[in-house]
Amino acid sequence: MTTRPPTRVRVHEERGVFVVVASGDFDVDERDLLLSAWDEADERNLPVTVLDLSGVTFGDSSFLDSLLLARRRHLTTDRRLVIAGPLHRGVVLLLTVTGTLPHFETSASLTDALRNNTPT
Repeated sequence: MTTRPPTRVRVHEERGVFVVVASGDFDVDERDLLLSAWDEADERNLPVTVLDLSGVTFGDSSFLDSLLLARRRHLTTDRRLVIAGPLHRGVVLLLTVTGTLPHFETSASLTDALRNNTPT
């Protein structure tokens, strides 16, 4: 029997960008982890949030809903949300099948996202 890696969400500020690093499997039980991150992003109100999903191995419809909520909250306050990869094939499949992938700004990696989105 294989053990699931722990699901984690860590946040920090780097070079004027709010960074959310998510890892593990996300379903309805982990939804609050992302919602707390969005609340903190709103409080800090930085111009860009980078969401590093390179460590996410699974996401269900509640995960997708959390991503869409973050997108809405950022658009409403004229902030940018950038999803950084590389994305696990299951995450790509979720975003592709639902037709939501084109609605997100993406970057190949967290490093690229920070390099290209650091406020001047």
